[in-house]
Amino acid sequence: MAQRFTAARHHVSASMEARESERGASRQDPVEGREQQPEAEEGQEESEEALRGRKKRVVPGIVYLGHIPPRFRPLHVRNLLSAYGEVGRVFFQPEDGFVRRKKKKAAASASGGKKRSKYSKDYTEGWVEFRDKRVAKRVAASLHSTPMGARRRSPFRYDLWNLKYLHRFTWSHLSEHLAFERQVRRQRLRAEVAQAKRETDFYLRSVERGQRFLAADEDSTRPEGSWAFAQRPTEQELRARKAARPGGRERSRLANAQDQARSNRGLLARIFGAQQLSENMEEPSLGRNS
Repeated sequence: MAQRFTAARHHVSASMEARESERGASRQDPVEGREQQPEAEEGQEESEEALRGRKKRVVPGIVYLGHIPPRFRPLHVRNLLSAYGEVGRVFFQPEDGFVRRKKKKAAASASGGKKRSKYSKDYTEGWVEFRDKRVAKRVAASLHSTPMGARRRSPFRYDLWNLKYLHRFTWSHLSEHLAFERQVRRQRLRAEVAQAKRETDFYLRSVERGQRFLAADEDSTRPEGSWAFAQRPTEQELRARKAARPGGRERSRLANAQDQARSNRGLLARIFGAQQLSENMEEPSLGRNS
């Protein structure tokens, strides 16, 4: 009996301990859950920041350089602007060939032709690409209208930056623009060459026609050695032909007398008036009747 009682007692105590342990575990679980929640939130924030960093990728930006001083090269602009950010591609538009030849000729005439003039190739405008467009915006806003050379001995000390950030402009747009300008220049050159060819052909045809006319003038077989064309007779020739007909001289004399009388009457009417002229013409007629 005593053994059974002790066994039952041990069983009851074990069950009570198990219940107490379960209660303690249930009390500790909410605390651990609360501690694990901030850890999960921190992990989510880190993942969101990583996604944002991926979304915020680096976009290149292009700055337009409107003024390029003489002897200014892409290496100079790269060295000057690389201090503000990473510089990518640089392109300078060379000046027109006609302007270049004109400047070279002027430099040769200024030197007197004794020495070979040293003429450097100049540029009109340029484009500079930055790796980050934010750096490009900052550079264009801060360096605009400021001296290019910071040192006193710099040859570009008295030249000012003329920078402008090109919004939503990529390097492919620049390539397309340059290709379009190249095509337009070629078409203009073709049109000028075709126009010059037409003028040359017209001049050669005119020269050949003139030579044929001169050869026809020198030909003795042609009548009177002149060109074959019909000239319209003048008024004097027509009158002479009419006078040469039988009875034409009298007709021509009457016509001339009538024309002269008409001209005299018109002149007298203008001088004395129409009424006085009519009265004077009636008086002689009355005298004759009397």
